[in-house]
Amino acid sequence: MLHPQRRDVTQLPDLFHSEGRVGPERSRRPVYVDLLPPCNAGCPAGENIQEWLRLIKAGETEAAWRQLTQDNPFPAIHGRVCYHPCESVCNRKELDSAVSIHAVERFLGDEALSRGWAFKVPEQTSGRKVLVVGSGPSGLSAAYHLARLGHEVEIRDNGAEPGGMMRYGIPAYRLPRDVLDGEIRRITDMGVRIVTNHTVTDLLAEQEEGGFDAVFVAVGAHLSRKVDIPAQDASKMVDAVQFLRGVASGEKPIIGRRVAIYGGGNTAMDAARTARRLGAEEAIVVYRRTKAQMPAHEEELDDAEREGVKINWLRTITDVSDDLTVEIMELDETGRPRGTGRFEKLEADTVIMAVGQVPETDFLHEIEGLEFDRDGVMQVDHQTLMSTVPGIFAGGDAVPSERTVTIGVGHGKKAARAIDAWLYGGVPDRKPKHDLASFDKLNLWYFGDASRRAQPELDPDARVTAFDEIVGGLNEQQATFEAARCLSCGNCFECDGCLGSCPEDAIIKLGKGHRYRYDYDKCTGCGTCFEQCPVHAIEMRPEGQS
Repeated sequence: MLHPQRRDVTQLPDLFHSEGRVGPERSRRPVYVDLLPPCNAGCPAGENIQEWLRLIKAGETEAAWRQLTQDNPFPAIHGRVCYHPCESVCNRKELDSAVSIHAVERFLGDEALSRGWAFKVPEQTSGRKVLVVGSGPSGLSAAYHLARLGHEVEIRDNGAEPGGMMRYGIPAYRLPRDVLDGEIRRITDMGVRIVTNHTVTDLLAEQEEGGFDAVFVAVGAHLSRKVDIPAQDASKMVDAVQFLRGVASGEKPIIGRRVAIYGGGNTAMDAARTARRLGAEEAIVVYRRTKAQMPAHEEELDDAEREGVKINWLRTITDVSDDLTVEIMELDETGRPRGTGRFEKLEADTVIMAVGQVPETDFLHEIEGLEFDRDGVMQVDHQTLMSTVPGIFAGGDAVPSERTVTIGVGHGKKAARAIDAWLYGGVPDRKPKHDLASFDKLNLWYFGDASRRAQPELDPDARVTAFDEIVGGLNEQQATFEAARCLSCGNCFECDGCLGSCPEDAIIKLGKGHRYRYDYDKCTGCGTCFEQCPVHAIEMRPEGQS
């Protein structure tokens, strides 16, 4: 059933004012086109989402996984932790609900892990070496794509195990460590070397000693931003990143019954939810702005509140002693918070500071020519991710961007292609993008209702008793059904609608997977094929225009 406020999807022609469509001389002709699906356009990792969904629908599961991993080596990880911006722009949500792309991606990732599918190792090597600093999502992604291009890659990381913030920042209830380890192992199986417990202090020296032709800096934002708060009892103040890192490493800190979390981002939500699992009866997030201004993703906030986390909006901590002193804030005319001079007391055994992180780039500041923004963020060329020093590239948390796993993975792919081109004295090819297949271009008469398949979830009361994964995956039948909900926006999926509707028999079917072509000697330009095409894979062009 369509949305009650939406107009009829089939519009009747205006016979009084429209021109005749067929005459003695054809004035327009139909042309098959490929448009850019909104999901593909909205994916920071640059996945061809529509294509791997199509392959699942066709029953080609491994081919779908290999198509996906051409762009992103971590489908099992992304299917769990990506905030799926692809779904927020999915045209299907205007019909009933968006395709659950992340759930199908997770299915592919889990299927690959269970079946032991491996990446293919390049038959030829380039003889070039690249050093990657940091084994988080951006560094691992760059290493993967560089290895696929035949380059020798070594990752150096100061952590005990690879993964960066995927391991030490994302709690296990969202990302089980066996899944993380399994997807990293595939990359090392390709020949990528990962050196852990290694802190790079002199990048240029390590580059020269190792004979590396290029460097990709992918250090994470592991350093917390400092906040000046008077504290008579500083021992109760804990840094959120270190708190999450300690728990991920197996520590069980004593935090007491009441915990306050200062901040409004995803790290604050993870810290609050982790505190609940460590036994805190009360976990209260203190945030100086409103819900609408909160940087945490909506689903993170929703899950936190379902697990008993409380939010104190428009509040800021001004003093930490036996109790917390919290000032009530208000928004000024520009929407910025300002103090009111009114204060409240808040009981807390532990205060977790989650007010933002900055990247660990201090070791780079001695390199002549490198430029940095505030908080140590590196300045790079937006198109190539190369810094102001030739041969040194950077991505992920180290450069200006939103800090998510998916964006980091996308940076890794972009940098790998730019590094490859730079090593050979060129620039990466940038193919022009097709026009966007927006919702208003579709003919919805073809599509019926199909409700979204829901993933199983643990009950909120059961969640906070352990660090078990809280969201389950789809089975094969559910994943195939969900993939079949894809509208194939802007790209022909061989429904034969044009073939059956043409009154002049001017369309020739070329066989499965090869689509169709027009016999323009027969075509009159009536446009019947265009009007019925459900996905706008046909456009009417003026005669003589390609």
